[in-house]
Amino acid sequence: MTQIQNFIGGKFVDALQGATLDLVDPSCGRVFGSLPESKTEDVDAAVQSALAAFSEWSSLGPVHRASWLNKLADAIEANLTELALAESMDTGKPLSVARTIDIPRAVSNFRFFAGAILHDTSEAYVDRPSVLNYTLRQPLGVVGCISPWNLPLYLFSWKIAPALASGNCVVGKPSEVTPLTAFLLSKICADIGFPDGVLNIVHGAGPSAGAALVAHPDVKAISFTGGTATGKTIAKVASESLKKVSLELGGKNPTIIFDDADLEAASNAAIEAAFSNQGQICLCGSRILIQESVFERVKAKLVNGAQALTIGDPLDPETKIGAIVSRDHLDKILHHIEIARQDGGRVLTGGVRVAQKGRCKNGFFLAPTLIDNLAATCTTNQDEIFGPVATLIPFKTEGEAIQIANGTRYGLSASVWTKDLNTANRVSEALSSGIVWVNCWMHRDLRTPFGGVKESGVGREGGTYALRFFTEAKNVCIKTTSL
Repeated sequence: MTQIQNFIGGKFVDALQGATLDLVDPSCGRVFGSLPESKTEDVDAAVQSALAAFSEWSSLGPVHRASWLNKLADAIEANLTELALAESMDTGKPLSVARTIDIPRAVSNFRFFAGAILHDTSEAYVDRPSVLNYTLRQPLGVVGCISPWNLPLYLFSWKIAPALASGNCVVGKPSEVTPLTAFLLSKICADIGFPDGVLNIVHGAGPSAGAALVAHPDVKAISFTGGTATGKTIAKVASESLKKVSLELGGKNPTIIFDDADLEAASNAAIEAAFSNQGQICLCGSRILIQESVFERVKAKLVNGAQALTIGDPLDPETKIGAIVSRDHLDKILHHIEIARQDGGRVLTGGVRVAQKGRCKNGFFLAPTLIDNLAATCTTNQDEIFGPVATLIPFKTEGEAIQIANGTRYGLSASVWTKDLNTANRVSEALSSGIVWVNCWMHRDLRTPFGGVKESGVGREGGTYALRFFTEAKNVCIKTTSL
């Protein structure tokens, strides 16, 4: 049994009240360990540890902080096999995905921000020969980083890397559903002698540990990725102390396929966008808009593509679709599919739990699901399901496609498929979306702004956008003739 502990001030400790939560392997439904159910006092201990470490860490300078981030990246890379297995066991995702995408991306996050902080710049302005204005970018102090369960180490490192690079000390709260790789990261910190108190990791549920972190008066900023409802609560609480917030929230992302597109490439990408990580990515294309003239052709390709995906044991290298992250989440997705049926939706493929044999016989598996014959305004096409479920929606004109695509309260990402550059530019500009991919999906450059509009979030992550969030700008004006 795996016994996870909090990491506070460089030491491994249990929750002060001693309460724990179960760790469950979703691929077999088995409890394999426990984690601390931390409360306000545990969060406060982590914040006090971070406060004590802040002066020394922030004064190290970019070169030394970058060196520590690269040491973390080296150690993650050296432990890739163990971390990938832990990520697969914790989330139910295929081991091959964790090994080739999730853990390598965590390495890239640390390396990227280690380099970015060395090349960060600030402004200077000369106002007449004797007056100089320049900008200092100074770390905030102690910041809170709250990460989701779907891409655990990938997104945890995406937050803590720029926060640390900028000179802040961090209290991190990974998801209580998938905390294992964050715990292994804390062990890596201990192994390499990472400075005590600079990175503290507190485990527990959102309403207790997460809420305490958001409300703590000594925490100067919160970076959160997760559900929109939770994001709204965080924004409300943070506003009481005017705490900075970065909120990367939900999405109901459209994949728009025009009739002049490469239909084979578009269909393959639409399948990938809909079902990667069992559809449990905020960027997944859960609404597939298809121009009427090619609707039936593309629908047939999509159904064949979904049915060709291998569902099974995440440890099997042939598996493309692993387990849903928990029994509760599986039930939620099945409930949404039933709502779609009640609204007249036609399930073209999937829509049912898939039984496995052997060690996975009690696992939480769901067949990739495609549904059509639903109005664009129905519940299924408006609510984020966050699972392997996508709808097919026909459209006649470019204007109608844009109207449907923009017709939700979300605006995180979109994917547009066309061979016409003019169409690509017009549609990209018209979409209410923080990210638009044209003839591709999920191509990420870590320098670019990442985030959404409307109820998909507040602020941007990535590159200088993240470094700006984790620092405060100070203007200094010097009149040199008086010196």
